[in-house]
Amino acid sequence: MRLLLISNSTNAGEAYLQHPIGEISSFLGDVKKVLFLPYAAVTFSFNDYQKMVQEKFDGLGIEVDSLHHHRNAKDAVRNAEAFVVGGGNTFRLLKIIQQLDIIETLRYRVLEGIPYVGWSAGANVACPTICTTNDMPIVEPDNFSAFNLVRFQINPHYLDANPDGHAGETREERIVEFTTMDPFSYVVGLREGSMIRVEDGDITLVGNKPARIFKHDQKTKEVHPGDDLDFLFE
Repeated sequence: MRLLLISNSTNAGEAYLQHPIGEISSFLGDVKKVLFLPYAAVTFSFNDYQKMVQEKFDGLGIEVDSLHHHRNAKDAVRNAEAFVVGGGNTFRLLKIIQQLDIIETLRYRVLEGIPYVGWSAGANVACPTICTTNDMPIVEPDNFSAFNLVRFQINPHYLDANPDGHAGETREERIVEFTTMDPFSYVVGLREGSMIRVEDGDITLVGNKPARIFKHDQKTKEVHPGDDLDFLFE
């Protein structure tokens, strides 16, 4: 199984996909065409989303074929050379994926070795559920179950503190609530500019920031690029 799960598409002050594009290029290697899932887009069209990603992938010599152009979604998934799943609203992304009935089809293809790249919401749906997304539930999917490509959960865009003057729960407190209700799952707080690469049975944290690891009844800890992350497969 080959996965590249990216916290965010854009770092502050940088162009779209600037920070992960080198890692995406290395990960996809000789892939010439990807099947793009644009369904997390809300305030702009799927065509516009495809165009945004294609402009960045042009430099890699990769064609971006968007699933929304295909009348038979399952056939498109079965024939794809690689998958790219964009960020946006995770609830809308999952709702449309469920409506297309492609969760098991895509999952089996990835388990067979087809590369999967996802950022933000696209990283969320690689997890067992989308319960650790930051997004507002603007639509209602059938349930929260996602592609289940990894055993752990991801919280993209992880932040360590609340803004000054805000008295609500911190991100950490929200994740601790999740692990209290689901004591068997690890949650990876993936800071911006970071990504997780799964390849040939190895799991690697990529970037220049540590990630924060949560699990019920375990002390929350930081892991750094180069640390052993095999425990996340447990």
